[in-house]
Amino acid sequence: MVVRLHRITSAFLLFPFIRYSRQNSFPAMGALEIEADNTHLQRKRALYDSLDEKFEIQKETYRGQQYSQIYFARLHHMRTLLYSLLPNWIPHPPVCTVLGLEEAKECIIVGTLYKHMKLKPTILDEYSKERSVVPLVKPHNFMQPDDHLVLEDESGRVKLGGTVILPSKYVRRRQICCFVSGIRVGSNMSNPLQFQLLVDHITGHLGDVKVKLRIEQERSIAVQIVHVVIAGNSVEIPNGLLNGQNLGSKEQSTLSLPIKELDILLTQIVAGLSVDIMPGPADPANFSLPQQPLHGCLFPGSSAYKTFRSCTNPHSFDLDDIRFLETSGQNIDDLVKYSEATYKLEFMERTLRWRHLAPTAPNTLGCYPFIDRDPFLLDTCPHVYFNGNQNRYKTRLLTGPEGRSVRLISIPNFCEAGVAVVLNMRNLECHALSFGTQFGT
Repeated sequence: MVVRLHRITSAFLLFPFIRYSRQNSFPAMGALEIEADNTHLQRKRALYDSLDEKFEIQKETYRGQQYSQIYFARLHHMRTLLYSLLPNWIPHPPVCTVLGLEEAKECIIVGTLYKHMKLKPTILDEYSKERSVVPLVKPHNFMQPDDHLVLEDESGRVKLGGTVILPSKYVRRRQICCFVSGIRVGSNMSNPLQFQLLVDHITGHLGDVKVKLRIEQERSIAVQIVHVVIAGNSVEIPNGLLNGQNLGSKEQSTLSLPIKELDILLTQIVAGLSVDIMPGPADPANFSLPQQPLHGCLFPGSSAYKTFRSCTNPHSFDLDDIRFLETSGQNIDDLVKYSEATYKLEFMERTLRWRHLAPTAPNTLGCYPFIDRDPFLLDTCPHVYFNGNQNRYKTRLLTGPEGRSVRLISIPNFCEAGVAVVLNMRNLECHALSFGTQFGT
């Protein structure tokens, strides 16, 4: 962060259906043949390149290190980047450290920004004899008027005050990418028929058998889908079984049933096109970020196909030169607790401008204690940035000073909203698919 200091101051009708918020016609491009109702679908293909290497924990060794190293790595990376950009903003930038500050003298400091919040939960409260009895302002937010910002570097720290100076400035294909999150197979809110409708739509098996034109329309859209991303919280394990005791054969069968059901559904999709599945906070994966891929043994049916990929969270990949960046929602959900915004899309935009996916890690968001790198730093700007397991569907198209466009997408929980999202890779237009399973009498 660069701070200029002037003064230090202390949808459901009669039958199951799909509703498109908008439809586009897409010309045929294609390659992969799949069979459906004695006909062949010419499904399109797209060149895929995974960029998850920096989120994978393979050669890292935990030797009891704390989180100071990741803060130093983050500060060094951002300071090098910002120092290279300073001449574009100010001809002769007066750079100094916190210890070298002089009152009433304009200067530029690059440091780590810390927000002091009295209501923020801390592990020390569990051992303190004088625990605070002040109630929280909101159960999901820990802000209060007395909060203040502190800027620190290797030399010291300083409390910030005054006015913040904001920075003055900071496609071509017709394939479709489909995003879904929060399926939660095994939960009380999960509707198997609802997700099966999505599977049938993706695979080209959905449509009124009495209306041939309707079937052709559905399949003409289905063949445009070249890739599917499942962004976390795919299953829900019964909490009552996870009590630390040994499980009997019946309990083990109950515990594995949601994963088996998910594997059966995924096998239908990966037989025709590629699928990326990411872990989420409710999935059987490690808690701290970056979450590592779900083990292939959980998906014996799906993992037999080369089109099935178990990925990290966060997840990044290139699809025909379109760069995608996504998380399962933990980074944005944690920011909501300690800051304010009208919509979560604003937090997503801030993480892009800050060039950091998880600015609250490791302070309030769990992450691995990396020593010499911070994998959440953003070196390049994605074309598409989406966040899974949110309350509602929202999207926004950002345009940078050089004309670079970034599509922000908030993906809702499918088990609650019944909504998946499709993206036109040609122009980054984004639309929602709503699936309903209510029947009339």
